[in-house]
Amino acid sequence: MDPIVDLDFIDSRMPEEAAACDTTHITQETQTGKSRKLYIESYGCAMNFSDSEIVSSIMFENGFDTTSDIAQADLVFLNTCSIREKAEQTVRNRLGQINYFKKKKPEMMVGVLGCMAERLKKSLLEEEKIVDLVVGPDAYRDLPNLINEVDGGQKAVNVLLSREETYADINPIRLNSNGVSAFISIMRGCDNMCSFCVVPFTRGRERSRDAHSIVREAEALVAQGYKEVTLLGQNVDSYKWASEDGTESVNFAQLLEKVALVSPDLRVRFSTSHPKDITDEVLYTMKKYDNICKYIHLPAQSGNTRVLELMNRTYDREWYINRVDAIRAILGDDCGISSDMIAGFCTETEEEHQDTLSLMDYVQYDYSYMFFYSERPGTLAARKLEDDIPLEVKKRRLDEIITKQRETSLNRNKRDVGKVHKVLVENFSKKSKEQLSGRNDQNKVVIFDKKHYKKGDYVNVLVHDCSVGTLFGQAID
Repeated sequence: MDPIVDLDFIDSRMPEEAAACDTTHITQETQTGKSRKLYIESYGCAMNFSDSEIVSSIMFENGFDTTSDIAQADLVFLNTCSIREKAEQTVRNRLGQINYFKKKKPEMMVGVLGCMAERLKKSLLEEEKIVDLVVGPDAYRDLPNLINEVDGGQKAVNVLLSREETYADINPIRLNSNGVSAFISIMRGCDNMCSFCVVPFTRGRERSRDAHSIVREAEALVAQGYKEVTLLGQNVDSYKWASEDGTESVNFAQLLEKVALVSPDLRVRFSTSHPKDITDEVLYTMKKYDNICKYIHLPAQSGNTRVLELMNRTYDREWYINRVDAIRAILGDDCGISSDMIAGFCTETEEEHQDTLSLMDYVQYDYSYMFFYSERPGTLAARKLEDDIPLEVKKRRLDEIITKQRETSLNRNKRDVGKVHKVLVENFSKKSKEQLSGRNDQNKVVIFDKKHYKKGDYVNVLVHDCSVGTLFGQAID
């Protein structure tokens, strides 16, 4: 999917280099002589990609190598997103395509995992006859048993949510890895009941992973040569772990410090921050350690207090501005800030839409993920609010948000021209093998000539030009 032309989801950066916008990850090859092969596609957020690495590890321990060729697969998993209607329709379309392969190989098993599986449960088996098993995000340990049921000729379902499951003891198999950057899931679920969101219903209540297991995973990644980790959670700022005996507790700022101390050469990122929970303690911890990237994804969703209240975001416009002011005061104007914005939420007026645009002017986001409102069954908004904004109005408001963000992104990038940025090389540029691509501290993509540099190097790059979504420069020794 090209996110620039998808009116259901827009990222202000150019799609060619906007890695965070990927909607699908496909299994890479592992060949260790296992008797069966797994093919897995992941849709949606980074948490889904991380979960697919956990699933692959579980399946590897139970007799499955992975393949990048669906025609060779004995088992096909689609790890799904349910955040918008279009995300679910994409999966349904893909199931139709997979049916072609299953007709040629009738013994092939097809499973739907993740949020769509949790939302639709057993009805998915009835609606999509090709599907053999349906498994929610907290039931992946049960996959071997479920596959045995399907081997025995039965359909299989497990969508039980858990208050304890964090998969802390499972060592993920890094899928589609560049060998440089990796995800570490630090918590699961969400206790925020935003009225537009299905996540609390599809991923369950919030629970934090053992801090020691997170640090051990970071240490293992450093030992394998990784240079960057991203700590993942629906709301990382509310991370709170306590030992069973009550002698130790760790909040998010303390966890950040523990991971930063694993190695000074390990870059640390995190996502996502909730405006109601991000504290000055977190910001001062970021300031203290050079290897904690100075970038914060801080979704606003709207710039109007009444709309925020309808969204049940539990903060108002003034609170959000206070948090942005704190970021700028503690971390400086160069700290990268990105956002999510929803156009055309229930009952939103033109004046309230203008408040969103004025908030964007105030904050000066580096980039944003921008949507028009899509009602999701089962959410608080679907039950209590009328989706009363005409589609053409939603699209027009979204277009105004996109236009403003692209202007702001370009202006923010122009500030970086003439400056030297420390870039971690992640891969070749998609346009040329003679150029390398990496990200700077503020999560911006930087392209420069390869010379003698390679993937995994830290390179100082003097930026000489920019586009809306990318910085261009020259490496300096």
